[in-house]
Amino acid sequence: MSDSLRVKLALASFDHKNHDQSELSKARFEDETAFLKKAKENFEGIILLQTCNRVEILVHGSKNKLAEFLKKENRSGFIFFEDEGALLHLSKLAAGTESLIVGEDQILGQLKNALLISEDAKASDCVVSQSVNAAIRLGVRIRSSTKINKGAVSIGSAAVLLAEKLLGDLDGKNILVVGGGEMGKLVTKSLAEKHLRAIYVTNRTYENAVRLADEIGGRAMHLDQLYSCIGLSDVVISCTSAPHEIIKAERLSEIMEDRFWPLDEAPRKLIIIDIAQPCDVEKSCAEIAGVNLFTIDDLKGISKQNLNSRAAEKKHAEEIIEEYLPEFVKLINKTAAGDVLAELYSWAEDIRKRELEKAVKKLENGADAEKIINDLTCSLTKKLLEDAGSAIRRTAEEKDVSAAREVVDKITRGCN
Repeated sequence: MSDSLRVKLALASFDHKNHDQSELSKARFEDETAFLKKAKENFEGIILLQTCNRVEILVHGSKNKLAEFLKKENRSGFIFFEDEGALLHLSKLAAGTESLIVGEDQILGQLKNALLISEDAKASDCVVSQSVNAAIRLGVRIRSSTKINKGAVSIGSAAVLLAEKLLGDLDGKNILVVGGGEMGKLVTKSLAEKHLRAIYVTNRTYENAVRLADEIGGRAMHLDQLYSCIGLSDVVISCTSAPHEIIKAERLSEIMEDRFWPLDEAPRKLIIIDIAQPCDVEKSCAEIAGVNLFTIDDLKGISKQNLNSRAAEKKHAEEIIEEYLPEFVKLINKTAAGDVLAELYSWAEDIRKRELEKAVKKLENGADAEKIINDLTCSLTKKLLEDAGSAIRRTAEEKDVSAAREVVDKITRGCN
């Protein structure tokens, strides 16, 4: 690449390709804002992206420093990208080519939200913000230029496909969706297309459950009715944002005992698909008779089918990314230069204000105006060029005279 990145960027990635859900859960940061504020003490800017399938950390700083920082945070197993490689990986994230379900659109909203959280915590800077916003714009462009997201399934709809595969079909079945957030919406949207007997929706905030149930003709339930709803269901899809498990083995075991019909040797089958991160369902629930527990890891088969059907579109998307990368690099270089120039202008403005204040006081005391103006301009020239002159001398000493001459030429004659 002829125009290389002139600013240090690093990205640490921990995702579904190399880790299972248990490992992903350990890599997550429970208090995102606290992590961002701590990281900001070490980097000029940072963003933390956490989804059910990945933890991604982009910093304005070096790869080695990021690796050291994560080691101190007791996090390991991350793959690191730096400089142009970091921009390339970020672009692939936004394009959806790195997603478990290739081409899914949710990553764009997740990137926007991650940037908002970072900005609210005052942890981002212009380089990080510009990098993320440019990647999002590229992701939107790729989706309009390719068919990578045409008919693409989300994690939520993949869970519905898995349930359908396990039961043969969902006709006449009772489904319980636990969670009324973005993932819950994706799940219920997919379920609405099926011929179900009933869809129950429960959520910590009952009003959210009502709103979601109304959209798909389902029935909202209070969260304290969770286990009674499970007892009525054939399939439970759980996707809350709770920081801890909400479906416990002890209570579930009691519910399953009530699912015996006369003369049955085992309770009526219950399929639970846990697509939350961290998990909503205790692992020991899988040991209960009649319970079939699945997690995001079990969606990888559907992911592979999705990838096979979108191989050509993924290739097209990555060609667009490669073509855009030099422009991306120039944009970030320009952004970083603008940040440096802002400091320069701020420094010059401070000098101007101080000298102006001195001149005004002299004028108020009746000094000669022409002399004051001459003294003011001379003082400004001297003070503005004094530090610049020192910097140019250092350049000549540390590099060579020709390098110093190049700096002066660019200032006095322009950059062309």
